[in-house]
Amino acid sequence: MDFGMVLQTDPPASGVIELMKRSEDAGFGYGWTFDSCILWQEPFVIYSQILAQTSSMIVGPMVTNPGTRDWSVTASLFATLNDMYGNRTVCGIGRGDSAMRVVGNKPNTLARLGEAMHVIKELAEGRSVRINDKDVRIPWVRDGSLPVWMAAYGPKALELTGKQADGFILQLADPYLTEWMVKAVRSAAAEAGRDPSSVKICVAAPAYVSEDLDHARSQCRWFGGMVGNHVADLVARYGEHSDMVPEALTAYIKERQGYDYSHHGKAGNPSTDFVPDEIVDRFCLIGPPEKHVEKLEHLRSLGVDQFAVYNMHDAKEATVAAYGSKIIPALS
Repeated sequence: MDFGMVLQTDPPASGVIELMKRSEDAGFGYGWTFDSCILWQEPFVIYSQILAQTSSMIVGPMVTNPGTRDWSVTASLFATLNDMYGNRTVCGIGRGDSAMRVVGNKPNTLARLGEAMHVIKELAEGRSVRINDKDVRIPWVRDGSLPVWMAAYGPKALELTGKQADGFILQLADPYLTEWMVKAVRSAAAEAGRDPSSVKICVAAPAYVSEDLDHARSQCRWFGGMVGNHVADLVARYGEHSDMVPEALTAYIKERQGYDYSHHGKAGNPSTDFVPDEIVDRFCLIGPPEKHVEKLEHLRSLGVDQFAVYNMHDAKEATVAAYGSKIIPALS
């Protein structure tokens, strides 16, 4: 199993870069960041420094979207980093939540997302693609490689992931939901004539290593609120009780009363008081090291290739150290 470190690009950027360096030393092979240009600093600028100061870490956004950057710009950003540092990037992409909503836009449609994934990958890997009735190619790309991993929850998004993406990003660590969604992605891949095992599976969730479960839950409760934004979109589309979406995913947002993006992805987010302890325990990894190992082994048995740690709480350095010394070695 691979491991990823997920950070917000809060200033100073030097702190993000230093923690990514520590993460690589601890055994994390991937360095991910949020991509929401109003809420945090520009990630692609910081990726350049992370790549320069690490030896093999693969970096990318978790996740970018098709609406806040021109697709040719996104492709060129990845291609430039790959040319400088040797194909060490991955494009995590989705419909867009905070990046779109904080500037008054709605998340992108799946049709637009699918088109954008195709254009970005083709251009970043040096192939020609049609944009606005014009054939376009980045002429300086040589031997470019850009895996495109799609974040998804709903049935149509899972289907698109299986048909087109190189990887699937699932932002929760509940084994029941993981099994359901991995099956949906791999079934869609098979129906599209692809090898289902070729689609990499990445589960991303907060991890807090501690015997103090109450404190750990308080530091990770924000995640249920963040996931709740996407669940609310699914309920609006499919209804509260739908055969298309598991009730295990939708039931907990009944008490949701809106969401304040100024606290997005932060411990103590007041918009997440509706999230019960049960959801924190199911969606996140909390407890002593052996509990993390036990749950990760379960996720690995379900086909998960990578666990990415959302490290947004009061124990960032301690989490890196605990995973590096006790958890990653147990899963190697």
